[in-house]
Amino acid sequence: MPSIQQFDTTMHLLHKVLDLRATNQEVIAANIANAETPGYAARTFSFEQELHSALGKGDLRPVTSHPNHLPLAPSGLDQVQGTLTSQRDTTGLGDENSVSTDQEMIRLSENQLLYEAAVTMLNKKLSLLKYVTNGGA
Repeated sequence: MPSIQQFDTTMHLLHKVLDLRATNQEVIAANIANAETPGYAARTFSFEQELHSALGKGDLRPVTSHPNHLPLAPSGLDQVQGTLTSQRDTTGLGDENSVSTDQEMIRLSENQLLYEAAVTMLNKKLSLLKYVTNGGA
């Protein structure tokens, strides 16, 4: 019998999203830090499509023998790792650095907002669990 993971599927998903967003933040920060490095190839970290595909598969749905059993956390979610790609400068102009600081700052802001949204959802979930364990008080 598979072991019950921490809390439930939603919390497991939010934990995974936070990990992936943190990795994305590191990639974006590295791009910004190397914006003036000649020959540096900007990198992008994408995981949204892979995560979406994993959520659509049947292997992420908990399987129990009775409707009142606690749901089991999905094992397929742990396999989502994201993809890191490099983008070389193809313009042939300048120092062959492909980092656009403006684009990276937009990506940084978007990632930060989505990270904060996931943290807020996780906090709400934890607050609900705290409320329930305190008997509704």
